[in-house]
Amino acid sequence: MVNRVLASPKGPELSELVQGYWRVSDWNLSPQERLTFLKQHIDKGVTTVDHADIYGDYSCEQLFGEALKLDRSVRNHIEIVTKCNIKLLSEKYPNRKVKYYDSSAEHIQHSVNNSLAHLGVEHIDILLLHRPDVLMDADEIASTFAELQKSGKVLHFGVSNFTSQQFDLLQSRLSSPLVTNQVEINPINFSAAEDGTLDQLQQYRIHPMAWSCLAGGEIFSGSSTQATRLRIALEDIKEEIGAASIDQVIYAWVRRFPSKPLAIMGSGKIERVQSAIESLKLNLSREQWYRIWTASKGIEVP
Repeated sequence: MVNRVLASPKGPELSELVQGYWRVSDWNLSPQERLTFLKQHIDKGVTTVDHADIYGDYSCEQLFGEALKLDRSVRNHIEIVTKCNIKLLSEKYPNRKVKYYDSSAEHIQHSVNNSLAHLGVEHIDILLLHRPDVLMDADEIASTFAELQKSGKVLHFGVSNFTSQQFDLLQSRLSSPLVTNQVEINPINFSAAEDGTLDQLQQYRIHPMAWSCLAGGEIFSGSSTQATRLRIALEDIKEEIGAASIDQVIYAWVRRFPSKPLAIMGSGKIERVQSAIESLKLNLSREQWYRIWTASKGIEVP
């Protein structure tokens, strides 16, 4: 089973693996099949679900809500994370000329109301600002967050893809603590580990949420020398630790960071979810972890 952890010292309890629904519009599942999948991963202990207003060109929250509508009791067994502040170029918004970020009070309130309606729920467990916004007014956001929390529409707040400085700026204006920072973590992209983001989260005892743990498939199918080196190292370590796949090795690698990231899974196949759950039993030595680092970088540590 999947353990439950406090996202932060004063944050909510989440499952240590998170089911992402950003691709649900590609899964070609009926509402009943979506509900069945949801119940299956809940039964396995994966109770936290990840969304964003823009996923599936603004369709994924509604697809999830259609499944929830078939059995309202399921809402009592999940934690819903969703995001806002990206405005996409879309046929639904024909007057937009560019993709841009909007962290204004008006947009955050509008996005939350839309998410609640699309999901068919009364509150969001965690709302994240999806991307750092150069025009972000921290005081305005703080006031908006306070209103949303007071109204009961959102219980907790966090950010996504923020640097440590951006995180601290927003936190400095808030009366309640941010509970997570959702960032990309995989053996190809080391930015969160090298720019101080994961150090800060460890300092604050906050669990990051790790997106794109499998690097969007690049590790498995990429033709670059980096991807090739990584596959060789991952295959070798897979045999050493008795993993069933290199996916499991990657999840174990992500979990090895001292900030203990909560890995987000993106597959709509329950077999892949089960495989990720089985990876929780695996542990990498420091040497094995750094072999993956070295294979990715193509150089040894300084």
